[in-house]
Amino acid sequence: MSHAHHDEMLPDDDSGFPERPSKSQRKRDMHALQDLGEQLVALSLDQLKKVPMPDSLADAVREAKRITSHEGRRRQMQYVGKLMRNVDPAPIQAQLDVFNGISKAEVARQHRLERLRVDLLEDEKALHAIAELWPEADFQQLRTLRRNALKEREQNKPPRAFREIFRVLRDLDAGTAGAGDETPAADDAAEE
Repeated sequence: MSHAHHDEMLPDDDSGFPERPSKSQRKRDMHALQDLGEQLVALSLDQLKKVPMPDSLADAVREAKRITSHEGRRRQMQYVGKLMRNVDPAPIQAQLDVFNGISKAEVARQHRLERLRVDLLEDEKALHAIAELWPEADFQQLRTLRRNALKEREQNKPPRAFREIFRVLRDLDAGTAGAGDETPAADDAAEE
């Protein structure tokens, strides 16, 4: 007994034994794997098919999606977490990042359109930028919406025209989004 205690007192030496991760590090790793498992369960079945993972894990994830009872799902998620310990998480995380990247691009697009709307309200000259991006835009409609949005703001009315401007810009952007993906970069350059 005292011998074991004595060993604990020895300084760490490079005796060839691999250093074991600390208990808190193991706990963090487990939580990260559980989180990865939760993200997998949240995917659509089509997305799941694109994620590189062993069949056993894919089956367990599909089963977790199917279970509705809280306790059953909790147990199934523990099982998913257990299976995740034997899997390289990097390719799975990479595929999840691809899926999330799509939504990040969408968020960036929304912000770009919101900035353009604010620019238009502050100065009608923003119509020039809109004309460069979308020559097919209905400028008469945008001018009217701009006037109405400014009136709404002055009179503290619901921002109907303000919202409509965003819808018009979003529809214009959706019309060109598939045409070429160099537009976002050009927009970013125009903003700076």
